[in-house]
Amino acid sequence: MAAAEDPEVLQECGCKGIRTCLICEGQRCGDPPWQLSPQKTHHFLYCSDSGWAVGAEDSDFEGWAFPFPGVTLIEDFVTREEEAEMVRLMDCDPWKLSQSGRRKQDYGPKVNFRKQKLKTAGFRGLPSFSREVVHRMGLFPGLQGFQPVEQCNLDYSPERGSAIDPHLDDAWLWGERLVSLNLLSPTVVSMCREAPGSLLLCSAPSADAEAFGDSVIAPSRSVQCQEVEVAIPVPRRSLLVLTGAARHQWTHAIHRKHIQARRVCATFRELSAEFRPGGRQQELGRELLQLALSFQGRPV
Repeated sequence: MAAAEDPEVLQECGCKGIRTCLICEGQRCGDPPWQLSPQKTHHFLYCSDSGWAVGAEDSDFEGWAFPFPGVTLIEDFVTREEEAEMVRLMDCDPWKLSQSGRRKQDYGPKVNFRKQKLKTAGFRGLPSFSREVVHRMGLFPGLQGFQPVEQCNLDYSPERGSAIDPHLDDAWLWGERLVSLNLLSPTVVSMCREAPGSLLLCSAPSADAEAFGDSVIAPSRSVQCQEVEVAIPVPRRSLLVLTGAARHQWTHAIHRKHIQARRVCATFRELSAEFRPGGRQQELGRELLQLALSFQGRPV
């Protein structure tokens, strides 16, 4: 069972600017100066069996779908016992207050993404309890050779109104594959794309996705890209991998309504081409990898 929330944590808030949580919302008086993100008009549900985003039931686009590449979902990636031990060890170290009701633990270099500078001071590697998890990742198709250089643990709580706004992860330092391990409770990752233009839709695929792929002739409907949100259901103890368009073109978010119980997410990031062999900063990349894969780290 998940550890109880520390009562002192519930009285504090790490929000800045327009970001808020239930704690600071309850402490502020008068009309709120912040605004909630506008809701998308059309909702689609990602189907991991077919790799398509399918129109929500009872919506204008029920029965319609479009390909949604770049998402891999590996269910039951860790056991219940491994999950409990990982969270227990995380809770042995302090959690720092973060934005929008989250708490965090960082294992990685100190990075200024705006100036594209980083420091390794204080970074001693990923935590020891991630060694087996990282090794296991490399056994799955699409994750061979995955060597994370950073791990970020995020703690979400319904009591704090935790969420994370739509965003794209940096591509200067972090590489192609974004890998997240979802612990303690299921959630939904919401994907949006703020590009102009339309998405072309076909009839939703049947259970036999391969046969369907061969039978597609032509799209017959379209929807404005900026009006679409794709929901990816992420079960407890599963591993979510984002690559390609899902990594670089579609923002990802966790809405407050999708945090129904304590959720801990461990996100692992690999190096970009600039820091890999042959890249302009390959020597720094080699140093970072050596530190990271020593698995001797504590939160920085």
